[in-house]
Amino acid sequence: MMRKFLLAIVLCACMSSVSAQQVAPFKAGDRVAFVGNSITDGGHYHSYIWLYYMTRFPQERMWMANCGIGGDTAENILKRLDGDVFAKRPNVITLTFGMNDSGYFEYNGDNAEAFGNKQVAKSRENFLQIEKRLKGAADIRKIMIGTSPYDQTSTFNDNIFKNKNNYMQKIIAFQDSAARANGWEMVDFNAPMVAVNAREQAKDPKFTLIGNDRVHPDNDGHMYMAYLFLKAQGMGGKPVASIGLDAKKKTANQENCKVENVKNEKGLITFDYTAESLPYPLDTIAHGWGFKRPQADIVKFCPEFMQEMNREELKVTGLKGQYRLLIDNVLIDTLSAQQLQEGANLACYRHAPQYQQACKVMVLNEERWEIERRFRDYAWLQYNFFMPRGLLDVNDEHAAEVFREGEKKDGWVAARRELYDKMIHKEVREAYIAEMDLLVDRIYQLNQPKTRTVRLEPVR
Repeated sequence: MMRKFLLAIVLCACMSSVSAQQVAPFKAGDRVAFVGNSITDGGHYHSYIWLYYMTRFPQERMWMANCGIGGDTAENILKRLDGDVFAKRPNVITLTFGMNDSGYFEYNGDNAEAFGNKQVAKSRENFLQIEKRLKGAADIRKIMIGTSPYDQTSTFNDNIFKNKNNYMQKIIAFQDSAARANGWEMVDFNAPMVAVNAREQAKDPKFTLIGNDRVHPDNDGHMYMAYLFLKAQGMGGKPVASIGLDAKKKTANQENCKVENVKNEKGLITFDYTAESLPYPLDTIAHGWGFKRPQADIVKFCPEFMQEMNREELKVTGLKGQYRLLIDNVLIDTLSAQQLQEGANLACYRHAPQYQQACKVMVLNEERWEIERRFRDYAWLQYNFFMPRGLLDVNDEHAAEVFREGEKKDGWVAARRELYDKMIHKEVREAYIAEMDLLVDRIYQLNQPKTRTVRLEPVR
């Protein structure tokens, strides 16, 4: 009983937190830099957010960048603000940190509370310096993001740093205070994700929204982070498109789409349908180093995503019997008149032509993400290895010699040898950037609205 009571409190706090957050939507021409640690560096939440804008607002081209580096704390982020963040000329910056700031194994020691408070104080001291820099950048929107949680409650193994997430929440608290004081925006991932863990672990104690290391969310966790961000931007309840067709009167109510040339010839219903958006494609393949669960798994613990964020609704009244639904001569489903009257969500049909169109966008965006990841590993080398040695962005033969010596002693450096051998060359880096630009150009060609022919054939 007590556990259920506590769970209810957590869920209520989560709902209150999400509903209270207000973040302005991005707009055409925005340049958004997502700044963070390895959760940003190797994660997908930012690319999933951009994929939403690519498919939902195809006429509003924008640019988003992964500015995460693995292992970073607020102190590390402060040191690379100029060369790695401001240099990208963003007009919007999101900032998240705290996983590394708060420490790890020390929480299982004898002085865990003193250690945790010390780490929070140190993180705040460095954040105050970041705050000064951000306040000086008056032309840039600032969005604070409360980090995804450390899962300290799942029972899938015994390797738990006790109460670590409690101190991460203290870091989030001073981010939130700064946001309020400066008129910045704020989204908290931590409390809602803790609430999902609590709810699902009540049914399965081994459930985790995070990965096996308790630190890095899997692809479904990153999709939930994107969902929280987009919901904070007011995207909940906005349909991909909505059609309300009266088959007898041959008239249609329409939202975010155009319905034309409605015909009813002896029960055969046809019309032309042009949606202003594409359904959101959910990848069924797990991507990224060490990730095991695909983006599409979000619907297992957050089924409301489809209704809130991915509803392409077709409602038809005035029919009797069964009907075959075809779009561009592709059989979508056989539906009863009752099902059509209640409404079918076309975004649930992966083989639908408009969903397949969205999948092309998704695949190209994933390829862009893969190339961008090379730059994040390159940035890790520059800021964690070369900058302390006074060789930031030098990339000459002397720097290469220093690298070769360094890889003998540091496995993290050695793991990036092949990448560094390529990206030491300016021309190679420029080619990768050109390739990403080409992919984005192609995305904004493929995502444009297309007129589809819809047929409802009565089953005789």
